[in-house]
Amino acid sequence: MRQLTIDRYEGKYAICEDQEQKYFAIEISELPEGAKPGSVLAISDEGQLSLDLEETQRRRQRILEKQRRAFGG
Repeated sequence: MRQLTIDRYEGKYAICEDQEQKYFAIEISELPEGAKPGSVLAISDEGQLSLDLEETQRRRQRILEKQRRAFGG
């Protein structure tokens, strides 16, 4: 199963990045409900997109921890 991370929105597209740092444009209307920049999307073998809430939360926690170490607090 592949994963993409939503990097940003540009117009009607979500710009997503994969593990190999390749970028893809997906129409926002094709995204699962609740998807936003920073969300991790799982792609099934059939091409179905779903939110990977566990991986999204893990990455957000890792970023927050890095910020705390860098800026204190």
